[in-house]
Amino acid sequence: MARLDQVITNIVDVFMEYAVEEGRKRQLSQDELKKCLEQEIQSPELKDSIKAEDIAEAMEMDKNHDGEINFREFCRCVSELSRCHYYKKIGKVAKKGKGKEGEQEG
Repeated sequence: MARLDQVITNIVDVFMEYAVEEGRKRQLSQDELKKCLEQEIQSPELKDSIKAEDIAEAMEMDKNHDGEINFREFCRCVSELSRCHYYKKIGKVAKKGKGKEGEQEG
């Protein structure tokens, strides 16, 4: 399987695995999301580049304020954590906001 195929498949599989533990199916409670992030982010490289405040911000992805994280919100969460890791790798500090004004030299 190609790497991007594997990434997409893994994101879906991880969401589905954790979204059936409690509450509504196909939704993650805040506890399920926390458990997912704690158990699924294990590599030292990622743990070094993704800080606790990044995870806290990612856990606030409940855009429709229903108390649960749907798949779209989960994808935003994973995307935000990926962005933090990317900026760490290229030596920049990611700030809130979009575009070039949201980046600073690190």
